[in-house]
Amino acid sequence: MKRTSTVYGLMAEFDDPTSLVAATQRAHDAGYRRMDAYSPFPIEELHKALGSRHTRLPLLVLIGGLCGGIGGYTLEYWSSVMAYPLNIGGKPLHSWPAFIPVTFETTILVAALTCVLGMLALNGLPQPYHPVFNVPRFALASRNRFFLCIESTDPKFDVEATRRFLETLEPREVTSVAD
Repeated sequence: MKRTSTVYGLMAEFDDPTSLVAATQRAHDAGYRRMDAYSPFPIEELHKALGSRHTRLPLLVLIGGLCGGIGGYTLEYWSSVMAYPLNIGGKPLHSWPAFIPVTFETTILVAALTCVLGMLALNGLPQPYHPVFNVPRFALASRNRFFLCIESTDPKFDVEATRRFLETLEPREVTSVAD
């Protein structure tokens, strides 16, 4: 079913992390893929229960580090060999051991910047507003409640069928999330 303009999804509230993980696993087993879980603290099993893939961030950091290292070495080479060649004491113009500190530092700098910017981009941050904030009880997600939200963009989502499914998971409450 196509996503309607008034409903973002359905959210179930649970009292403890074990119930949330079990409910998330059952929802994933039932075929729901566009869902997210919210908890006041990290739950390691939740990542697997959601069916999340591994992140692309390590590859981005590697590419950023390689670009930084190549860029730093190229800058040193260009400035020492091409732009300002100085013959000092008969040393070669391309003295690669002297280029290592700058190459190392630019590798670390660009890899770290890529890591921070890549993490922000892959997490969709900054995100000052999200539709789940429209649910009044969602404020408890930062204290002592656990939530599972199945989004209306899920191919299997049907308001009534999904509500009935969520109620079989024995939540404290099932709430419709407005857009």
